[in-house]
Amino acid sequence: MRITVIGCGYLGATHAACMADLGHEVLGVDVDQEKTAALAEGRPPFFEPGLARILERGVGTGRLRFTDSYADAAEFGELHFLAVGTPQRPDGRADLRQLTSAVGELAPHLRRPCVVVGKSTVPVGTAEALTGMLRQLAPVGGAASLAWSPEFLREGHAVEDTLRPDRLVIGRAEGDTRSAAALREVYRALVLAGVPTVETDLATAELIKTAANSFLATKISFINAMAEVCEAVGADVGQLADALAHDSRIGGQFLQPGLGFGGGCLPKDIRGFAARAEELGAGRALAFLREVDGINVRRRERLVELTVRACGGTLDGRRIGVWGAAFKPGTDDIRDSPALAVAAALRERGAEVVVYDPRALDNARKTFPGLEYAESATAAAEGTDALLHLTEWREFGAVDPAPLAARVRAARLVDGRPGLDLDRWRGAGWTCDVLGRGEPRPETAVPSPDGKTEVDV
Repeated sequence: MRITVIGCGYLGATHAACMADLGHEVLGVDVDQEKTAALAEGRPPFFEPGLARILERGVGTGRLRFTDSYADAAEFGELHFLAVGTPQRPDGRADLRQLTSAVGELAPHLRRPCVVVGKSTVPVGTAEALTGMLRQLAPVGGAASLAWSPEFLREGHAVEDTLRPDRLVIGRAEGDTRSAAALREVYRALVLAGVPTVETDLATAELIKTAANSFLATKISFINAMAEVCEAVGADVGQLADALAHDSRIGGQFLQPGLGFGGGCLPKDIRGFAARAEELGAGRALAFLREVDGINVRRRERLVELTVRACGGTLDGRRIGVWGAAFKPGTDDIRDSPALAVAAALRERGAEVVVYDPRALDNARKTFPGLEYAESATAAAEGTDALLHLTEWREFGAVDPAPLAARVRAARLVDGRPGLDLDRWRGAGWTCDVLGRGEPRPETAVPSPDGKTEVDV
């Protein structure tokens, strides 16, 4: 099929390249001419494993091209994917201006039957509003139908998640067989490969994406809430999580305690979902998402507290090394990065902070120019009073802590992520403070034998 992808950011560029890899003719559309020029040369403007290879292949075969012209897109495409950003507004709601602008630019050029498909994450009810826009703005009323097929990409695994997804969702208006048939044709190779397909109404398709992200965020914050309790009593949240994972009803995915989630999806989506529920009069149903968000933020504050304690109660004159800037390994994305949030907070408390990340240094430098940056993990640790492990890149797990101990001012490790062999670090002379594995606080409330609560000092 002849497909256009409107918006060539992280989602759009990946989707366009993958659709071309499936054999479709694809035209990527973006108003940023510098971006489309880079993509047309097979150069993605961000890091995503495997994307450069299939992008180059699509461009090389001629199946994948890029433009900034909506008129050309309308003339070319039978099916138009909307993949523009929906960032968070200050009040927590989604900013839909890029999305409505894209539809407003495209619709007047749609002079023959086609399908417009939303992939962006949006508040429920957006598809209905965009349907009205298409009917009003398209020259031939009803020629353009609207469907919704949300993305479920994990940064660092986006190519795999597009070509081998866990499921496909096709949302369409009642009686709209054309949109459903067009999407099944686009995804034919995936359907034949056995990918489960859910065909539903537009509102349900919108909710599936936000519900999925909210559930994942809740699971992460649940285990980090357990970490708060473990820190209060000296228990080991890692062992607790391992035990929970053996329960088939719970499972171990997204049950790793640590510094919490970040990026451009989970934080934004749970805040937007909660805000939309309040608009719909269902705010109480999603009130728990506010605490999910709060738990996540508190893990960053707790990491700062651990660092201050490790440095003897003050950060004045202390040099802190930070391993990690990306919000997760496998990407150069620093949006709402827990690692950089901690680094910035430490600097505000008086520390001299030096950061290293294998992929995200350029982005970090632009957004946090007040931090110092190093070109290697070893250089970031040089002369430090504490070393923080905040993004779980494999590179950090491969570092030998023994020779590193001779290059620091004090061999103190504050570990906010899984991935390091802490027995090995301690054996090399390092003291290790680990998020979620704290010692009991001086006063801990415990039940007495008669059922009353007393304080164990």
